[in-house]
Amino acid sequence: MAAALTIQIPSIDSTIALAGYAGENLKIICNLTGANIVLRGQELLISGTPKQMEIAMNLVQTLENLWHVGSIISNADILTAYQALNTHREGELEDLQKRVLAKTRRGKVIRAKTFCQKEYIEAISKSDLTFCTGPAGTGKTFLAVVIAVKALLNNQFEKLILTRPAVEAGEKLGFLPGDLQQKINPYLRPLYDAIHQFIAPEKLPSLIEKGIIEVAPLAYMRGRTLDNAFVIVDEAQNTTASQIKMILTRLGFHSRIVVTGDITQTDLQPHQQSGLSVAIKILKNVEGIAFCEFSQKDVVRHRLVQRIVTAYEQYEV
Repeated sequence: MAAALTIQIPSIDSTIALAGYAGENLKIICNLTGANIVLRGQELLISGTPKQMEIAMNLVQTLENLWHVGSIISNADILTAYQALNTHREGELEDLQKRVLAKTRRGKVIRAKTFCQKEYIEAISKSDLTFCTGPAGTGKTFLAVVIAVKALLNNQFEKLILTRPAVEAGEKLGFLPGDLQQKINPYLRPLYDAIHQFIAPEKLPSLIEKGIIEVAPLAYMRGRTLDNAFVIVDEAQNTTASQIKMILTRLGFHSRIVVTGDITQTDLQPHQQSGLSVAIKILKNVEGIAFCEFSQKDVVRHRLVQRIVTAYEQYEV
């Protein structure tokens, strides 16, 4: 066995970023490469077979654009870097790591963490209609909201409309407490949460009152023509075929629609077919429409979410 390789880490912040919480990142790198990695102060010691050490060294170095500046490194960052090494896409990876999509109100940098996310962002920028499917935690809705809010604040569109079907999953709307708005707010909460990353909560009511931002159930879209608007249709797997057709035909001049959903998690009645699945089949060959499909490899939430998605995929095969 060859002698251990040593990487000198330039600062404490860089060391913390590379190691991750409780050394979680180093454990992932060990599992992927088979090498043994030990952090002693600001020295990273890599041991194992020559091949294992080479792979581990290359993997750490491909992540240097992130840990060198103290950026938080996620599980998805490591897996994407590993994928880049195996497919000779190091140049594309460097672009992905350095390209900032936006910054939140608190200064957090938002960027694509996987190659599929990068392709999704590019698809939205080029297409008037984009479909994105995939499991929970892949950033389908969040990235769309980031792009939409950024475009709105740059005056590229006059309004931002976020909508989703208010499917009664276990509870009847009529039996929930409060008026209509209070009844539907739980369905729309994830959309509000994403917007609050970029627009202060105290400013949002004013934008909603002026009609600049609209967050509403899908049923409210019927009969309208959505001109000069950026429209996000969330949880589209819970639409019926007629509902998805209705919202897609609302597309007006200088407007853009992004449709997101997880076709494996529908809350429709057993006899109802998901409108999202139907729309993808019907429109797959229509020019000007982009389609993106995320997998469990694109999960950017807690590592446990990725394991859960993988377990369910294996169980359902």
